[in-house]
Amino acid sequence: MSRKLGKRKEENEYASDGENPPKKFSKTDDSDDADADGIVVCEISKNRRVSVRSFGGKIMVDIREFYVKDGKQMPGRKGISLSMDQWNVLRDHADEIDEAVAEA
Repeated sequence: MSRKLGKRKEENEYASDGENPPKKFSKTDDSDDADADGIVVCEISKNRRVSVRSFGGKIMVDIREFYVKDGKQMPGRKGISLSMDQWNVLRDHADEIDEAVAEA
């Protein structure tokens, strides 16, 4: 006995039968480049930098890799944005992190 599995739409139709998945759209930011970049605090290496920026009305500490596209530095996917609460926890544990690095 053969059965098709999937979400049932109507009597003999299944959601998985030949339907295309919904299209995905990328989010775009209409703000100007100065706001998108934030304040660059330091460059850790050639392609990594720490910046402070506002995102969604919240201040974030952003540690991110960048790549060059058409002669312009663009933020990559690899990185982390820390909220102020997360940044304060990390900063408060800096001495413990230094000690662990020294022992390693």
